Amino acid sequence: MHSWAQPTLQDPDLIPVSILPVQVSVTSPQITMNRKKILVVDDNAIILKTLTMKLQASGYEVLTAEDGAVAVSTARQERPDVILLDITFPPDVAHGGGVPWDGFLIMGWLKRMEEAKNIPIIVITGGRPEEYKARSIAAGAVGFVQKPINFDELLTAIRQALVEDAAPGQAPAA
Repeated sequence: MHSWAQPTLQDPDLIPVSILPVQVSVTSPQITMNRKKILVVDDNAIILKTLTMKLQASGYEVLTAEDGAVAVSTARQERPDVILLDITFPPDVAHGGGVPWDGFLIMGWLKRMEEAKNIPIIVITGGRPEEYKARSIAAGAVGFVQKPINFDELLTAIRQALVEDAAPGQAPAA
């Protein structure tokens, strides 16, 4: 081939750089390490899946739990940055009729655990707000979001919880 000849795609040594494949890393370790971790606790598999997909799309790492025992264990081991917690759960028949968990019992356990006592909790419930909102806040929740969930409202509550959690000089929750 002469030096003046145009490169062609038939000559593999002369493929223009612009069409060569480029290595792209989808998630770098630094990005993964800085992602905030959210634990979603709900007995409804559809809500778990939907919130997981939406929260991951918003840049969060998501953990899930379908009952109180898994929620408490996951919070202890993984130490999430925020917990989204449903209030009502069916009787724990799947686990041999153990503890009849509800969101308030779960909050009580979390608030007594050294590893989880300062993790902000946002209650997500289909229950009546006039019945549950004040009680949730009194039990230690930092936010309350009514089902069906308005995702923008939920993201706002999560961001507020993360900012308040990071505020310097804040007295630890009792």
